Amino acid sequence: MTNTDTQKNTRNVIFLVIVASLGYFVDIYDLLIFSILRKDSLAAIGVPADQITEKGVFIINMQMLGLLIGGVVWGIIGDKYGRLKVLFGSILLYSIANFANGFVGDVNTYALIRFIAGIGLAGELGAGITLVSETMSKENRGYGTMIVAVVGLFGAVAAAQVAHLGWQKAYFIGGGLGVLLLLLRIGTFESGMFKQVEKSDVSKGNMFMLFSDRKRFWKYLCCILIGMPLWYVVGVLVTLSPEFGKALGATQPLSAGTGIMWTYIGISIGDIFAGLFAQITKSRKLTMLVFLLISVVCVVFYLNANGLDGQRFIWLCLCMGISVGYWATFVTISSEQFGTNLRATVTTTVPNFVRGSLIPINFAFLWFVGHFNPDKTNKAAHSAAMIKSGYVMMGITTAIALLALSQLKESFGKDLDYVEGGLS
Repeated sequence: MTNTDTQKNTRNVIFLVIVASLGYFVDIYDLLIFSILRKDSLAAIGVPADQITEKGVFIINMQMLGLLIGGVVWGIIGDKYGRLKVLFGSILLYSIANFANGFVGDVNTYALIRFIAGIGLAGELGAGITLVSETMSKENRGYGTMIVAVVGLFGAVAAAQVAHLGWQKAYFIGGGLGVLLLLLRIGTFESGMFKQVEKSDVSKGNMFMLFSDRKRFWKYLCCILIGMPLWYVVGVLVTLSPEFGKALGATQPLSAGTGIMWTYIGISIGDIFAGLFAQITKSRKLTMLVFLLISVVCVVFYLNANGLDGQRFIWLCLCMGISVGYWATFVTISSEQFGTNLRATVTTTVPNFVRGSLIPINFAFLWFVGHFNPDKTNKAAHSAAMIKSGYVMMGITTAIALLALSQLKESFGKDLDYVEGGLS
């Protein structure tokens, strides 16, 4: 390969990482915009104050259901027809949904559009990480996925800032960002590994292959379970921070938007540390173990922060964010566990199934709150039940994640140019 070819290849890789990073930026913006705008937008369309938590959980569950379904659809498309088709199709769908969200006037329409947005969002991260992982060298791909995650996660910061302009404008801006990114992607290129597999008779994007072999299914399930604590922290402990603030006797009302912003700033910082730690130790499993244990400590501090004020809340969210900043490492582990003919399916479905795990996590959390406090009229008992449920759910999700992590093989430096068995 000549110096000119090397330079061109380097430029292509850099451009691909930039495009994937900005895609994840818009993905996170749209993924979290409802959590940030939950109270204001629901109040604006006439939802009574005492129903905002219940209706908000319903809408976020519909969004997560869309992610679950979309993860399967886009993952199969990515392995059968190419990673680029996912990058273009997914962003077009969730950009349209964002524009539509600015016009909703009732809860059911709101939930339906967030469901459609969830389907669109499901393809973004998996396709981007798959392309970067298959394009960069096995020694350096961890840096590429780290950059994608770090840049992308600042979409949460953008969402929190834009939210101050009003809930409708925030959705319109999200749709506009998606359209701009769609135009930028015209210059992207397909994965070389996919092009090779595309010409073969190997079964591609066959999700049933993940369930037809016991060992392969168990590996797939473990990839999903190791990411659950992160979404419990973001989706429950931070998203419901106004409610947790009351339970902890906060000196001022806590803002979910502020909490999410600082949590994601922390996740971005954590992703840098996790990525570098994995490169130094040459172990993604050790990195996950360390961060999972640190996250338990941070959550204990959060749930024990009686009488906290706004400043202390920000620091706690930042620390919790750093402690669960293993998102890029977790997604990279999933990508490295499977062959090229299933890689996009796995890398797209796994993070979305983790996001979708927020549905049973939400139900379980609310069940524990009701279990610990059958008398809903007793505010003091309700507060105690919120905190106790917070501890219980963090313990359960972390224990499951640690067990799943112990079942996976170390994948750092693994050659990804191979396929899973099975002919079409």
